[in-house]
Amino acid sequence: MREFRAKRCGYTILRDNRNTSCAPYPSLRATEGKERIYCIGPDHGRSFIVGRHEDGRYVVSKGNGLSYTQYEYLYTAEFGENAWGLLLEKDAIRDFELGQEIATLGIKTNKMEYVLRLDEKIRLTTGYVINPILLQYSVECPYRICDAPYMEQKEIEKEVAKWERYNDNGYDMPTMIAAEVLVRNLRILHEHQILHNAIHSQNYTWALELLDFELACSPRHPYDDEQSQRMVKDLFSREIIQTYEIINHIAWCLNDEIDYKRVDKLFYDNGFDLSALTIDVKP
Repeated sequence: MREFRAKRCGYTILRDNRNTSCAPYPSLRATEGKERIYCIGPDHGRSFIVGRHEDGRYVVSKGNGLSYTQYEYLYTAEFGENAWGLLLEKDAIRDFELGQEIATLGIKTNKMEYVLRLDEKIRLTTGYVINPILLQYSVECPYRICDAPYMEQKEIEKEVAKWERYNDNGYDMPTMIAAEVLVRNLRILHEHQILHNAIHSQNYTWALELLDFELACSPRHPYDDEQSQRMVKDLFSREIIQTYEIINHIAWCLNDEIDYKRVDKLFYDNGFDLSALTIDVKP
């Protein structure tokens, strides 16, 4: 975990969770700033830990600037009115609203708190003037599955020990406990016609919290353009493989030798028949 300086800005609340007792953290990375924010690892490019709840949950803010290079933001042409280190308003709102919807389905996820528009103005080389947007939420564990190389072993063991609360089937291997949770999550999402569209090891924490919904869609929150919406039905099966990849990732991190027939059956029992995705190889 690395420390960065940040400054506090004026702000407007665009979305808020009335059930949160946490105050907004309108912080932007700034070399001369007086506040401190913290980055977990290299895969958290624009996300920082900005605080803690009294119950121990970590407050995370997204869109606060880059956690690498000497510059807070970098602009490349394909981003249009956006820039590396920042977050678009429409993406922050989609993330917030889909996250709220998915949480109501019984899937463990981050607790959304705010979408903030900062008073600070940033001018891109194209002439665009941007007011930074922040998405603020809290998590039980700030470390993602992909962060294992940057974690102490005792930290991983501490989180994995908590998985036993989900072990209703008496699994003797932590990876199988996690697999049960992840495959169940996928079943619930797909039963409600929700496409996460970014299921990978960067979007699950070691507390098995599903995160990052800015690319997701649901019947209540469809994509804005017709072409993207038409592609949705073809992307659901991809998430089966992506979920399997995370299970495999966890097994390697924990040095578990899992029985893949067992995992395949778990998928099958949840309505995902992997044999239907196989390819006939003919000589």
